[in-house]
Parts: sequence; structure tokens; C-alpha cells
Amino acid sequence: MTSEDVLDEFRAAGALREGHFVLSSGLHSPVFLQKNLVFMNADRCARLCKALAEKITAQVGAVDVAISPAVGGIIPGYETARWLKVPSMYVEREGGEFKLRRGFGIEPGAKVVMVEDIVTTGLSSRECIAAIKAAGGDVVAAACIVDRSGGRADVGVPLIALATLDVPAYPADQLPPELAAIPIVDPGSRRLSK
Repeated sequence: MTSEDVLDEFRAAGALREGHFVLSSGLHSPVFLQKNLVFMNADRCARLCKALAEKITAQVGAVDVAISPAVGGIIPGYETARWLKVPSMYVEREGGEFKLRRGFGIEPGAKVVMVEDIVTTGLSSRECIAAIKAAGGDVVAAACIVDRSGGRADVGVPLIALATLDVPAYPADQLPPELAAIPIVDPGSRRLSK
């Protein structure tokens, strides 16, 4: 599956949006990928996650478990794990830090792939990877449906992306005039609890 094939899935779902968006990273962008419109369709989600699982296997071989950050990574993490034929777990915030909860545990040294939905700066991925390592897992790679950093996001381990895009993202105090003139939409979930 090519990057254009992935974008076609987002377009078909009405999930490739243009305007002025605040991303979960806090950066502003003229493009937003509303991944939930993609993941709500089981067939579309399966196609993407099957292709991601195949890419993971081709690049790092077999893994023991897939772990994702809550909330956005849970669906693609679960579906990718299904195609990898491994258990799926997720970390969630407790006291501001990602942790395995709900009875989840990792065998010491287990080969883990961290599966994310969309990567922009890699912050959530790095936090998730730190939690997995703290729990005893060996993170062999991170994987995502879309890397919108153009390959620049550093997550601390190899990043396997089904699609790589170079979508501009700006700090609030460095907006280009054409973006600043458009009303802001904040569709993410990171700031909901604040």
C-alpha cells in the first residue's frame, strides 16, 4: 500500500480536512487527518492495519505484542495486532504519565511494536515507548498509519509508517498570515482533560 493509497482511504472517508487546526501536539496546521472517520469503518481499518502489519513483519520480523497509547492508538493497535497474531495492549495516563493498567503486563524482554495512529512530533510515541521499556518490554520498532512529519519525527526507535506526508505544522506564535486568518478548530483529545 502506497502513501497515496492511504490518503485515498482518508479521502473516501471524508477524513482529509483542510482549514486551521490545532493538533494534539499544540502545533497549528492547514491539514487535519480525522482518523476516527477512517477507523469507524471496519473494512477500511482492516485494510490499513493489515498493510501496516505486513510492513512491520517485513522490517523487524515477528513480535510478541503490540502496545498503543490511549486513546487514539487503541483501534489501529488492536487491528494491527490482530493481523500480527499477537496480543494487543495499551497504555493510558495515570498521574500525567503513560502506564500499563487494567491487568496488562509484559513478559521481561518481550519484543514489542508500539502502534500509533498519526505521528506529528512523536511526543506520544516517545512517552508510550518509555512506559513500555519501564514495564520490561524490548521496543523493536514504532509503527503508525501516517507519519505527517515527513520522516523527521524522532521516536527513539525505528519508525515504520504506512504513509509518510510532509504536512506543515507551526507553533502558535509563528503562523503564516493565510493560516492565521482562518478560524481555529481544535479536534484533538489531548487537551480535553485540562
